[in-house]
Amino acid sequence: MRIDFQASRRSTVGAEWELALVDRRSGELRSVAEELLAAVRPEGKAEHPRIKQELLLNTIEVVSGVCRTVGEVKHDLDEALDEVHRVADPLGVELFSAGSHPFSSWYRQKVTDKERYAKLIDRTQWWGRQMLIYGVHVHVGLDHRDKVLPVLDGLLRYAPHLQALSASSPYWSGEDTGYASNRALMFQQLPTAGLPFQFREWAELEGYVEDMFTTGVIDHFSEIRWDIRPAPHFGTIEMRVCDGLPTLQEVGAISALTQCLVDDFSARLDKGETLPVLPPWHVQENKWRAARYGLDAIVILDAAGRERLVTEDLAELLDRLEPVARRLDCVRELRDVENILRVGASYQRQRAVAKQYNGSLKAVVAALVTEMRDGVPHA
Repeated sequence: MRIDFQASRRSTVGAEWELALVDRRSGELRSVAEELLAAVRPEGKAEHPRIKQELLLNTIEVVSGVCRTVGEVKHDLDEALDEVHRVADPLGVELFSAGSHPFSSWYRQKVTDKERYAKLIDRTQWWGRQMLIYGVHVHVGLDHRDKVLPVLDGLLRYAPHLQALSASSPYWSGEDTGYASNRALMFQQLPTAGLPFQFREWAELEGYVEDMFTTGVIDHFSEIRWDIRPAPHFGTIEMRVCDGLPTLQEVGAISALTQCLVDDFSARLDKGETLPVLPPWHVQENKWRAARYGLDAIVILDAAGRERLVTEDLAELLDRLEPVARRLDCVRELRDVENILRVGASYQRQRAVAKQYNGSLKAVVAALVTEMRDGVPHA
């Protein structure tokens, strides 16, 4: 099977941000996505160009265009968010984004009436219905197909860093799971989800996809739901590691870090370098550590088994990437990663709110709603 990669302008960037819809008074999820989407749909159009449908009726997704800078991405998302708020406010509906809802029950949620979603639920059954989770996806453009797999492998080295920074799903059905990102381990239960295979040649990827079609595992390339995957029709590498991020500032920070990493890898490949690769078993262990411990995770750095606290490695990484950020005009957004380290990742902030309010998860949802309204994380 031939898979054509539509090469795009190098290091262009875009983001997709999944948002939960909750009742203003109770904090419970509300299945009103169809009503909101109908209200924002431009006249004569099938859908809004920046506000999209998702698997569950308690969820919508806002997306940016293909942008040159992360600042442009944030502008697109902010405009879409304002449009949603204008129609949600009269309905008593608020928005938030986190890896999961702290207390709403998965079995009460309604699935969007669409064939591909029905097929997913029919196949995956209990696990598919459990997918009460939200994420952020960042696309970065690559100018040549031969860069795709090396860049994917390079990003796997930093997947735990991105997961730890974005971890925002400590609660599930009203209980503290003990994990920073319960979403990371929930989502990988779906077929073709989880960590990607590490292919050496594009033909190996084509062979894998052909096998998946032949055996009926997938009907479309997009049904490969890896944490990091190629998006051949966009000409991008798509980073899907992250939990839902509560604030626009955090979406910008994660987008900038991803864009800088991909651009750095791309430039190094242009110079003829070979990017370092972690063995798959180290990649798998790092994912679990970041999901369990978040910013307290000690990650494996290389095939020799050297280890380091993820926050220490991030501090050095940010310094190293600053020249890249200057070239991409995202220095401020990249440095917003330091703000996450300073005020804490969302899982830490959620637990702090619960502790302050005697374990109230309703207070946690209210805090997430306020953060989204304000656009910045609260210490």
